[in-house]
Amino acid sequence: MNRFKLFLLAIVSASLLSSCGYNSMVSGRENVEQKWGNVESQYQRRADLVPNLVKVVQQYADYEQETLTQVIEARSKAKSITVDPKNLTEADMQRFMQVQTSLGSAIDVLVERYPDLKANQNFIELQAQLESTENRISVARMDYNEAARAYNTKIKKFPQLLYSGMFGFKEKPYFQGQEGSDQAPDVDSYFDN
Repeated sequence: MNRFKLFLLAIVSASLLSSCGYNSMVSGRENVEQKWGNVESQYQRRADLVPNLVKVVQQYADYEQETLTQVIEARSKAKSITVDPKNLTEADMQRFMQVQTSLGSAIDVLVERYPDLKANQNFIELQAQLESTENRISVARMDYNEAARAYNTKIKKFPQLLYSGMFGFKEKPYFQGQEGSDQAPDVDSYFDN
């Protein structure tokens, strides 16, 4: 008789959890993690374009090895950082964005240092790919923020609020603009470090 009561309790509990939004919280969390994967994929695409950019610059111009080395190092740092979307925290997000911003700045500085390069056909094509990638990154970040907003709202609403933390559903951080991102990079100060 006790087994029957436990079985009945398990069925009732399962139906209560699913009707109270447990399944939708799981779906929301999975959606956020999938969107984070899309963000990482677009940043990876950008990092993969950097070696081609460096090759074009090397072939085209008398280059300063220091400039190219800094771009290569920034790419290496960007590729080495990994973030677990299941345990994504604000600190992880900041660390990830700091490295990605550094790579973006290094690419911008490279373009500024070699203004004549803008006329080279290979560079023009690469620049178009980089611009397209930056747009894709922007869209992926917006999609992630929207998924995080929907998920965070879900786990904060009643009745999920009562048990979301108990089942490990934690708020996901948002992408935010980096401090100083409203200012154009200062090319000369970038190389003073």
